[in-house]
Amino acid sequence: MDTSFTGSVFLGMSVDGFIARLDGDLSWLTGDAEVGGAPDDGAGGDFGFAEFVSGIDALVMGRATYDVIAPMATWPYQGKPVHVLSTTLAADADPRISVHRSFDEAVAALSAAGYRRVYVDGGRTVHAFLSAGLISDLTLSRVPVLIGTGHTPFGELPADVALEHERTHVFPGGMVQTAYRVRREA
Repeated sequence: MDTSFTGSVFLGMSVDGFIARLDGDLSWLTGDAEVGGAPDDGAGGDFGFAEFVSGIDALVMGRATYDVIAPMATWPYQGKPVHVLSTTLAADADPRISVHRSFDEAVAALSAAGYRRVYVDGGRTVHAFLSAGLISDLTLSRVPVLIGTGHTPFGELPADVALEHERTHVFPGGMVQTAYRVRREA
């Protein structure tokens, strides 16, 4: 698939690889570290998220991820175009987003807009972009908790996705953040 952009992933997950519980609950990721939530980095930081978002041109996410983000008091993507994959969300549901009915439609729109780096978010969306070979880098932040089951962006892929380690940072609260570049075969 020929595109003008590269996809970048920035995900928080449990040590066992889940990004949300089966019911969509994220309290283990966003809540108090003492009750299994995200660890405190000692400085109230965002673990590099703001810097990451400052380096992207646009975002694409699935409907379930949008449903988590939409009601937030502060829209975290000020000034960035946000594209949502959904077959049921009304096209005019939210003036902050563009809705696409299919993966191919979203990829075509992202390419036509001339974006260079697109943040790909949400389990099914990340999986679809990985499967299509449209992800160039992944930053995975593993929160020190095992939740046993849930949603994962990984799973069966049409081929192995070889990764090259770029860096790992351990935060004071125990979260381990690792960045990888997707290796392309020559």
